[in-house]
Amino acid sequence: MYKLLRGVACCQHAANSGAVNNISRTSQRLLTTTAGGVHVDPADEQVLSKRKFQPHQAIESHDKPATQPPRQSRVVICGGGITGASVAYHLGLQGWGGETVLIEQDVVGGELPWSACGLAGRFEPSYTELKLAEYSIDLIKRLTERGLPTGWRQVGSLNLARNFDRMTSFHRMKSLAVAWGMNCEILTPQQCQQHCPLISLDGIEGGLWIPEDGVCDPHLVCHAFIAEARRLGVRIVEHCAVKKIHSAHGKVAGVETTAGDVQCDYFVNCTGFWAREVGTLSKPVVKVPLKAVEHHYLHTKPIDQLDPQTPFVRDFDGRIFFRECEGHILAGGYEREAKMVYEDGVIPLSQEARQYPPDWDHFHELLDALLQRVPAFREATLDRLTNSLQVFSPDCKWILGEAPEIQNYYVAAGNKTMGVMASGGIGRVLTDLITKGSTYLDLHILDISRFLGLHNNRKFLRDRCKEAPGKHFEINYPFEEFQTGRNLRMSPIYPQLKEAGAVFGQSMGYERPNYFDLNDKQDEFGLPRFRIAQTRTFGKPPWFDHVASEYRACRERIGIADYSSFTKYDFWSKGNEVVELLQYLCSNDVDVAVGSIIHTGMQNPNGGYENDCSLARLSERHYMMIAPTIQQTRSMCWIRKHTPDHLRAKVNVADVTSMYTAICILGPYSRILLSELTDTDLTPKSFPFFTYKELDVGLADGIRVLNITHTGELGYVLYIPNEYALHVYSRLHQAGQKYQIQHAGYYATRALRIEKFYAFWGQDLDTFTTPLECGRSWRVKFNKPIDFIGRNALLKQREEGVKRMYVQLLLNDHDHEVDMWCWGGEPIYRDGVYVGMTTTTGYGYTFEKQVCLGFVRNFDEQGQELAVSNEYVLSGHYEVEVAGVRFEAKVNLHSPNLPTKFPDREREAYHATRDKPDQADLLSFSSPGTDQTMTQH
Repeated sequence: MYKLLRGVACCQHAANSGAVNNISRTSQRLLTTTAGGVHVDPADEQVLSKRKFQPHQAIESHDKPATQPPRQSRVVICGGGITGASVAYHLGLQGWGGETVLIEQDVVGGELPWSACGLAGRFEPSYTELKLAEYSIDLIKRLTERGLPTGWRQVGSLNLARNFDRMTSFHRMKSLAVAWGMNCEILTPQQCQQHCPLISLDGIEGGLWIPEDGVCDPHLVCHAFIAEARRLGVRIVEHCAVKKIHSAHGKVAGVETTAGDVQCDYFVNCTGFWAREVGTLSKPVVKVPLKAVEHHYLHTKPIDQLDPQTPFVRDFDGRIFFRECEGHILAGGYEREAKMVYEDGVIPLSQEARQYPPDWDHFHELLDALLQRVPAFREATLDRLTNSLQVFSPDCKWILGEAPEIQNYYVAAGNKTMGVMASGGIGRVLTDLITKGSTYLDLHILDISRFLGLHNNRKFLRDRCKEAPGKHFEINYPFEEFQTGRNLRMSPIYPQLKEAGAVFGQSMGYERPNYFDLNDKQDEFGLPRFRIAQTRTFGKPPWFDHVASEYRACRERIGIADYSSFTKYDFWSKGNEVVELLQYLCSNDVDVAVGSIIHTGMQNPNGGYENDCSLARLSERHYMMIAPTIQQTRSMCWIRKHTPDHLRAKVNVADVTSMYTAICILGPYSRILLSELTDTDLTPKSFPFFTYKELDVGLADGIRVLNITHTGELGYVLYIPNEYALHVYSRLHQAGQKYQIQHAGYYATRALRIEKFYAFWGQDLDTFTTPLECGRSWRVKFNKPIDFIGRNALLKQREEGVKRMYVQLLLNDHDHEVDMWCWGGEPIYRDGVYVGMTTTTGYGYTFEKQVCLGFVRNFDEQGQELAVSNEYVLSGHYEVEVAGVRFEAKVNLHSPNLPTKFPDREREAYHATRDKPDQADLLSFSSPGTDQTMTQH
């Protein structure tokens, strides 16, 4: 019998026969223990179900008295784990140490040093996450060099692949490494074994070696942060719990603790495992969507002659990892489906109670994979299997940023099992946000405002977080979709779309059709099936032909698309205050004729995009805003925070996203179709491009119709009160049959806008992108009577020149049938030198080529950025590197005129990107019945 398996049997017996130790006295009365774990005593179930999170109860069992916190402090950090310690340290570096207090309900650093793997690695799916991890590693190195104990060893990380797609993802990562400044190397199976002789090569196709990765002791790193924070003046208060977070006028005002109250200006929730529950201690509640799951670590007894420089090894397809740790092996992994804990919502109040009994039945699949990958494990002696509960967010990403509900309330949580890898970077960027209001990275993909209240629903988290941890080691395919937490937000026409063959994607909880497939659309009972879109390849996707058909319908006939998920706000006031507010928030001029549509950015003080939206002026004092789906929470936060005090009570802003169903009809026959269903004159003179009207459609009234499509095609978006949605949809679809109307999904409209060179927020535009960099200077009105946010930064950039420029690249000699596709994030080379990255990419069905949108920079020999001009961009020879292969590309600076059988003067005259401000006046139309000119914005 193998030693490890004998150890398994012994530990299983111990788990079955012993009770759970270290449960706080507060919890012991209410909990009983079985072999399967901790369970609620039925007699106390009703009591527990109603119990609120009250952390001060946990403190009553401590013999040590709490240190007295100060009566007043500028910043209060709650949570003495590695993230809270990092925030405290970085605030000290900024000179705020004497005005910062860190409060911990137990002891800083915790008492579970074995509850983390200790990897300090750079392998992250996004630039933002990678740079945060990179900074964390560099910081740990610096602390080590200064003599602080961290356990740091640069052993490198070896990442194994078992199949072609995983190797393709490694090749894509290798391509990105040049842009991201990361050293890595693609390995053959034999080279993998040279780096780690312990592994078996059974099933291995190759690997990715990252030599600068390492391991450390998170417990020691945390105490190093704490020691440095103390040296910099931060006050550490242990055995003290936060009871309430008070706010006044929408901002943090103070904290009530078990050892006294503290008045403060800023509060930072770094409580990790307890962050969601601590969020409930304020009014309004701060929603931090996290859910606890079981997570196991296997520890062997010391192994003779085990090389301390053994790399950190991840077998992604086996879902396992292992490393050397003080002479023994520490191993673990991520199951396909995590095991939930505390499904009744009752969270333990102590760190000791967070430790669960090991579940060998649940861990066995990972154990089998470990034994297969490292045969030597079979001769190792098991020390223990620990079950240290971890919390995950619904999208398996970190959560940080200012809470939407309360200003100056910051959150840093959801670091999964990689807290040490994230902590340094998170501490830095949170400190920047607190002390400066901005930071050096675009954080929108990690910002807490990416969530809605629905994501904090406990039952939603229970469903979703079974799946989320498993995503951690899955291949990062394009357009990957979650299988859980679905059918949550649906438009009234959802059943009709499903019946029409819709295959759905989800954004902000909203089901929207990605494409339509008439095959296999019914279940065994003949009812429409709910189908989730999957790409699962880096090459030609399985939905290619379906999207091609939808694309042609939009270009040659009529497509009908569901835009309901788009963010929709209404702004209004009694006087002219709404105009004043929007003029201040927006860089374009919003004081235009009633019925006009203004496309504008909301810039931050550095000139970057906080929002990219369309505003329809419904009346003199009433506007409707349309913004990207992912902006539903984020935009409201920005608007509320930056509304001047004298306008705060005078302007009403309402999120009306759920009140309207949005249907877009687009294509050369769309005007004719809509004309048949309304009495209003829709000719270009009466209803020109970029204008709004309220129409009767069919038998319904009050339909807000915008003469835009966000794709560049002729068409209209109808914002329909929900009670009329099914009627209007049915009339449109029925009347459109003679024009061969066809449903179109997100993928088709995305392909249309990429060919037309339309930028999109969250993909092409972010908080660091300015209008001048992406050909939108004509949408910035510097001479407005109101000084808008970001104006000075944009004026300075206009004077000095832009350091990057938005371009469109068409790939030559790329065979879409056999070559790997561009999916975004590919390096761009000019004359053989790296100059930028692609942002949005796709196949251009008119160009019959891969189309890439992205940004080009100009670096000198020392790597410094120089100004970028049109001449610089157009004079170079371009290539795009796709998974290690470079393809020649033609560059475009402005929207091309696509060949079409149905030319339209309005659309051909409009270009989404352009150089000259006077091009904004290409289109102007006389408003019927007035002398006023309506200029397209």
